This record gives sequence, C-alpha cells and structure tokens, in this order.
Amino acid sequence: MKTRLPLALLLTALLAPALSGCFPALVAGTAAGVISLHDRRTTGTQTDDETTEWKAAGRIPKEFKDKSRVSFVSYNRRVLITGEVPSEEASQAIERQTRSIEGVREIYNELTLGTPATLSMRSSDAFLESKVKARLVDSRQISANHIKVVAERGQVYLLGVVNEKEAKVAITVARTTAGVRKVINVMEILSDADINRLNEQALLATKKPAPATPAPSENR
Repeated sequence: MKTRLPLALLLTALLAPALSGCFPALVAGTAAGVISLHDRRTTGTQTDDETTEWKAAGRIPKEFKDKSRVSFVSYNRRVLITGEVPSEEASQAIERQTRSIEGVREIYNELTLGTPATLSMRSSDAFLESKVKARLVDSRQISANHIKVVAERGQVYLLGVVNEKEAKVAITVARTTAGVRKVINVMEILSDADINRLNEQALLATKKPAPATPAPSENR
C-alpha cells in the first residue's frame, strides 16, 4: 500500500490539466475520518477473482473468438462481461460459459452487438479509467482500493464492496469526470457494520504473526 498511494497521487498530478476541474461537495454527510486502504476482499477471494478472469477468457467459444472483443472483470466473485460480439447467440454462449465457472456468484452481461472497438476507442477508455481513478483518490473520501473502474465506449462501470455513502461518492466522482457518457453502478453495497467488520479483518490479515516460541532443547 505504501507504493500504491504515492503512484495514485502522482497520476492525479499528471492528469490534472485533463480533469474536469474541482467538483463541489460530493455528498452531504459523507463520513470523514480514517479511510481503510486495505482490500476488503480476502486474499483467497482476490486470487479466485484473478483465476475467474483468465478461466472466462479461455472459455470463449472458438466460433466467436476471432470476431469478438471480450473483457472479464471479477470482483468479489461477481463478474462483469464487456466488449463486442457478432450476435446475441455469441453473447449468451459466453455468459453461459462464464456462469459455469465454480465460485461465480453473479454475472453482469454488458456485451454489445457489433464490430470490436478500435485501438483509438480502447485507448480513450483506458485514459477515462485513469481519470476516474485519479479523481477518486483526489476526493479523499473513499479508497481507490475499494472501487474497480471499467470504461467501455465512454460508459463507466463501478464495481466494489462499499457502504451507501461510499457508493454515492464514487458515482458522483464518475459522473462529474469529463468524457464520461454514462455511469453504471454494479457495486456491492453493504451496511456500515459489515464494512467496518471487513475493514478490521483486512487490517488483521496484514499484520505480521507473532514469532513462534522456540522449541525447548536439552543436552544428552
């Protein structure tokens, strides 16, 4: 975490001229105080999410693979599928294959029918993602670790595990970022009590275990 935050702040500085200016108070009553910088997912869940993404990419049916551009983002075992496919049949087939992966809890099929996005479109989306992420850090009201930002053709999808106030902040940040055409909220919203519990668990998981007590020895 010591490396992530400075990098994000540097990104904010680099992108400042391109951002849409300072936005007003995002949400009245947003909780202030210490923001948890730890991932609220367990390390096991993070690993499962990464595994799900490459498994899903490997299960795209061969007959659709060359004519499609498909991206998979898994967060807390909830999978967002985006990109372009040649037909509704292809969209449904890809969704079925993804749904069959063990551990997947939910699917958000946002595939569109059409030709794959150009390199220029993908570059524009990547830049848009970086702007939203930088502004999340700049807001100082939510940790960028708790939000996954995905941009597709100017539409921004938000994933994460957050409480109601954090969700409102993230949506407001995304909506007020220059270049964003639409914001689609697929965040998992939990109660404040559940979020506090997850924060505590994440903090405990990062602490080093106490050194083991040396075994006794004796001379013979």
